[in-house]
Amino acid sequence: MLLIFARIKLSEGRGAIINEPRVNERIRVPEVRLVGPGGEQVGVVSIESALRLAQEANLDLVEVAPNAKPPVAKLMDYGKFKYEATQKAREARRNQANSQVKEIRIGLKIDQHDYETKLRNISKFLDKGDKVKIQLRFRGREQSRPEMGMRLMQRIAEDASENCVIESAPRLDGRAMFMVLAPIRRKSQAKSDQRRRREAEREARRENGNRRAEKNRQRLAEKETAE
Repeated sequence: MLLIFARIKLSEGRGAIINEPRVNERIRVPEVRLVGPGGEQVGVVSIESALRLAQEANLDLVEVAPNAKPPVAKLMDYGKFKYEATQKAREARRNQANSQVKEIRIGLKIDQHDYETKLRNISKFLDKGDKVKIQLRFRGREQSRPEMGMRLMQRIAEDASENCVIESAPRLDGRAMFMVLAPIRRKSQAKSDQRRRREAEREARRENGNRRAEKNRQRLAEKETAE
């Protein structure tokens, strides 16, 4: 069985101190609502019975909802769970570090051509794995029509929805409205896709060159035969 401390110091992430759930004998309540390793509901059992079931299954008893009445505990391999959680946190920090926030400014009376240009730029940034912060500036009396700005923001979000989700919904701040779109794909995946596209383009150019060279050889051979 694992011996788990209630608090640990991370070796990464600036050495932050974090709280961990109570595990096994550290759970000091008379009974728990027990959840099995596959998510099945076992029911309310005494803490002694829950610990015995955990030991028989060679698993840990982990308190996942301490404020519930009674607290909820789950049977799991806590070492594996903690390792996977650490890996996910590291991946999230890496993606956050790689991601940039690009800013696009628009006006309420944007014409169709300019709108399409802005939308292409938004899609390009999202396709590269970057977030996009859209700033809509109100001029003069436009400030009294925030609903028009909201409709324009919604239109942009819908037109770009293939590549993004709305991370921060449109909000009014003084004479401007802001919205943040986040890419569906991670930046690392986007870069990998870009490399594959470049490789495919290079391969297509090589094939086209080979076909042209082969046609030239055939024409030369036909010319020599005719002579």
